[in-house]
Amino acid sequence: MRTDNKLKRVLGEGKSVLGTWSVLPSTSVANVIASAGFDFIIIDMEHGPSSFETAEDMVRAVESEGCTPLVRVPANQDWLILRALEIGTHGVVVPQITDAAEARKAIHAIKYYPEGLRGFSPFTRSAGYAPKNTREIAGTQNARTLSVLLVEGVSGIANLDGILEVSGIDVIYLGTYDLSQSAGYPGQPDHPEVLNYIRQCTVKIMDKGISVGILAQTEKDMANWLGLGIRFIAYQADCALLAGACEHVRSSFNARNLL
Repeated sequence: MRTDNKLKRVLGEGKSVLGTWSVLPSTSVANVIASAGFDFIIIDMEHGPSSFETAEDMVRAVESEGCTPLVRVPANQDWLILRALEIGTHGVVVPQITDAAEARKAIHAIKYYPEGLRGFSPFTRSAGYAPKNTREIAGTQNARTLSVLLVEGVSGIANLDGILEVSGIDVIYLGTYDLSQSAGYPGQPDHPEVLNYIRQCTVKIMDKGISVGILAQTEKDMANWLGLGIRFIAYQADCALLAGACEHVRSSFNARNLL
């Protein structure tokens, strides 16, 4: 990342942001969605089939529209986080954080020394491709990069207090689908017990000055989450937005074409 991280700045100002997940490995789809005015797009390399090469092109496509590109890495591994950052993404989303040790491991991989242990190379897109201003790279990137940790199960919820003591976390994203499964209600992110977990966690996270992230499936969800104080909202995913638009048109056509 060679420019200011607008998303991190806006969150730091206490404002809410709206984005979506990008599962489809397409620079064109990412560019279209970014042009619609979303604040961020998360390129999903855990559940989506994108390679790092494709993800790098998608990062460029998102940036070109003034939208912030993020990458969800497949696992909490330092080499995956390193490669995601070096293609120039403005932040990483790290899945399956269950305790403070996992959170610390992720932050160490995201941050350069002295805040972390990120490997250093000036020959990357994030560093400008050549050894120039190398003394400033670490400090600049540490300040700009957005760190998003995914807490997705009841074990992570149980260890949330310890996770929140780890320095360097910008957003704790509550994974509602994995949480519902872990709580014994698979596929029911709106189950009362799951919603209760979300409310309890949101208060704790905000008390630490960290932003809360979550998935919204509907506009009603979006309103509910904003009402709780959740400021980092990912609305559905690119494939769901496309499918929903097509289904709406088809349904409208069918209603007008009754014989």
